[in-house]
Amino acid sequence: MKFHIRYITYEISYVMELMSTCLLSPLTFFKCLSEDTRLKTLLMLSVKGELCVCDLTDALQLSQPKISRHLADLRKCGLVLDTRKGKWVYYKLHPELPSWALEVITNTAAHNGEYINGPLAKLTCADC
Repeated sequence: MKFHIRYITYEISYVMELMSTCLLSPLTFFKCLSEDTRLKTLLMLSVKGELCVCDLTDALQLSQPKISRHLADLRKCGLVLDTRKGKWVYYKLHPELPSWALEVITNTAAHNGEYINGPLAKLTCADC
């Protein structure tokens, strides 16, 4: 039984390593964008640079657990990077995003103000 558990652990860590080194595929990218909260979050991050979870809860008028779940999904997709500052966690677009993916996000934000202007106006953070 020990060998079996060790083998499963090895397989899981191998798959996780492969996933972390794979390039972002268009299919994965667009699946990650296919939900309203995740899309608005990415567009807001492209405009503001870095936002805290509490900023996003105010802007999107959603609960903290729901925002955190979507941010975890975006992190798993490799689209955002998180940084802990004291008790707060801040998110920004991943600096190693492929150029084509970054271009899609920035162009979407630039040409769809009506989609994100409402949430952007609701930001209450001091440095937004």
